[in-house]
Amino acid sequence: MPLPTVIVPGYLESAIAYQTLETSLKQLGFPTVTVPLRRRDWLPTVGCRPVTPILQKLDQTVKQILQAYPATQINLIGHSAGGWISRIYLGEKPYTPRNQAQPSVWNAHPLIATLITLGTPHISQERWTRWNLDFVANNYPGAFYKNVRYVCVAGKTIFGERRPGSWLAYSSYQLTCGQGNTWGDGITPIASAHLEGAENLIIEGVRHSPRSPGIWYGSPEPLNIWAKYLI
Repeated sequence: MPLPTVIVPGYLESAIAYQTLETSLKQLGFPTVTVPLRRRDWLPTVGCRPVTPILQKLDQTVKQILQAYPATQINLIGHSAGGWISRIYLGEKPYTPRNQAQPSVWNAHPLIATLITLGTPHISQERWTRWNLDFVANNYPGAFYKNVRYVCVAGKTIFGERRPGSWLAYSSYQLTCGQGNTWGDGITPIASAHLEGAENLIIEGVRHSPRSPGIWYGSPEPLNIWAKYLI
């Protein structure tokens, strides 16, 4: 039987946006749930504050699905910020951001068979995400846990340029990897969506968000490419 699967939404996104992806994975045979986030659940994390509230909801969801199915491990799918949040969740180092009195440790890597990240900025120059991403990069560089299969999916859709239609992509890529004139999914450049040691994929034509017009990572065609890495 395929392993249960948990979807971690992207920054400021709610679980509702992933219902179609969740249904598609269920149709492929994977029992799937999305961390039940609402947009307002992200508010305590705004302004470089800890993502602990999101990690707590992720942990609750993982424990619930493991109780519901006869499995000792799950697949984890992190979209955008959900990818690097998932990497914190896997880790055994105390997570102690500013303004957080008590350290938190989840040490969940034994529970995760495969981690798939979709358009995740694994590096960033943005000051409001820099602390968290530096924490991940310094403590868990690359495909850190050898017992976990890391699959990092990037989109090659929009080339960032300083002209109408490409300006948002240019600015986002510049803030993320330090170079605006590069390829990405319109928000995350390929250069920051991949990890050393992971199985790194590039899918052409996919846009970053489930709310984007056209095809995104969870649309049927891209899904068929990366879903085969699930266990």
